[in-house]
Amino acid sequence: MSTDFDRDTEISADGELILSGRWNGIAGVVNGGYQLAACVKGLARAMPYPDPVAVSGFFLRPGIPGPAVVQAELLRAGRTMAFGSATLTQDGKETVRATAAFSTLSPNDIAFTATSPPHLPPPDECLRYSASTPGAPAIAGRVDYRIAEPPGWMHGQPSGNPSLEFWMRFADGRDADLVSLPLLVDAAPPAALEVGTLSTTVELTVYLRARPAPGWLACRAVTRYVAGGYHEEDFEVWDSTGTLVAQSRQLCMILA
Repeated sequence: MSTDFDRDTEISADGELILSGRWNGIAGVVNGGYQLAACVKGLARAMPYPDPVAVSGFFLRPGIPGPAVVQAELLRAGRTMAFGSATLTQDGKETVRATAAFSTLSPNDIAFTATSPPHLPPPDECLRYSASTPGAPAIAGRVDYRIAEPPGWMHGQPSGNPSLEFWMRFADGRDADLVSLPLLVDAAPPAALEVGTLSTTVELTVYLRARPAPGWLACRAVTRYVAGGYHEEDFEVWDSTGTLVAQSRQLCMILA
């Protein structure tokens, strides 16, 4: 079945694709995680191993809906891991510069964990944040979010505690995979909204820990420092079996 994500990250043999406005964030800018996922998809063609395990992207300028080109390069291949780089360009200008490590993920065999999945009511008992919510960007129509209770920023009263836990999945029912997780870690409203901060991503790093099982994803987003015009956001994604499948950290620049 062809899904929104698969259609909107379809890349030709020459690396051409059309960035869709359906994944726009604030101010009509194409979501950074969506662009990074497109880079990962392009990189997968050049890598001798199947699984991205670490991906990092710098966002050099805002992406806009329309034609783009992804160019991927294998930098080095070893016996267990390969490294590559990719660029996403629009109108001849580089928009995203990405690097990645690919390998073959082993079955999850947890030796130690300091955290656990978010404790949330079942998705059907949670509230839905959707594209019809006032101020919601276009990407909210592509992703289904379920929250136990509305965060303060939704009512114009930020709580002062930039920490959020919620369920998430693609709205069209597509199950998450390793290629789509770089989008999903950047698809939710940022936790920093709870301190009244609006921002844009400068750099995003994603660690892919396991192939996700089908079903809802339990997510946790936390910001600990807002200073000097920037803030970070740490993000965890746990699949329907309670396995940690992705972690990310991004540096964001605060907007006036």
